[in-house]
Amino acid sequence: MPPAALLEQAQNALMLSVAVALPVLGVAAMVGLAVAALQAASQIQDPTIAHLPRLLAVIAALVLLGPWMGSQIATFAERMLMMAAR
Repeated sequence: MPPAALLEQAQNALMLSVAVALPVLGVAAMVGLAVAALQAASQIQDPTIAHLPRLLAVIAALVLLGPWMGSQIATFAERMLMMAAR
């Protein structure tokens, strides 16, 4: 495999990693921000309160986006194996 193709595939792998991780991280950040705003408004400063809603939101995001994430990763892996076979 030429170095240019290898570099391109490494770039594709990094972009896929970001594309797969970003939705779940975005959900966790949004829920964390919402819970922090509610804690600030109610003046409840217990750090453990934010964990359960964030955990449930991340689980829901993984359940909803899991098939898409899996298909993206499987497609990429299949392309890599096909390129390695050439």
